[in-house]
Amino acid sequence: MSDELSYLTYVTLLTALMWVPYILNMISVRGLVNAMGYPENSPPMADWANRLKAAHYNAVENLVVFAPLILIVEIMDIGGLATALSSMIYFIARVVHALSYTLKVPYVRTGAYAAGWLSVLCIASQILLA
Repeated sequence: MSDELSYLTYVTLLTALMWVPYILNMISVRGLVNAMGYPENSPPMADWANRLKAAHYNAVENLVVFAPLILIVEIMDIGGLATALSSMIYFIARVVHALSYTLKVPYVRTGAYAAGWLSVLCIASQILLA
């Protein structure tokens, strides 16, 4: 498997697992039955859980852009140092973004998001230049 597909797998697994902590918080705060339903006046989740939920939404929104680009790189067979490194940076940026968002570290969160965005642009440029 190429580096690009490996990092796509890691990013996808990270995104797939990000919901677990905030759902566990919801269950602990609201109880299992209320967590599965739509109760009125339910107790709020912890602030960190709300931030992780927002980070998860952001990860899903960005995976929609990253995944097709990696698949295009694979289909076109144009993977190289630039796309592999960009994929690795994207994965690291997504981990840092999720942690810094959850832990309320504003400048790090924005920097991580920007690093991921620039990585996507680098991958796209490799496709367009091929």
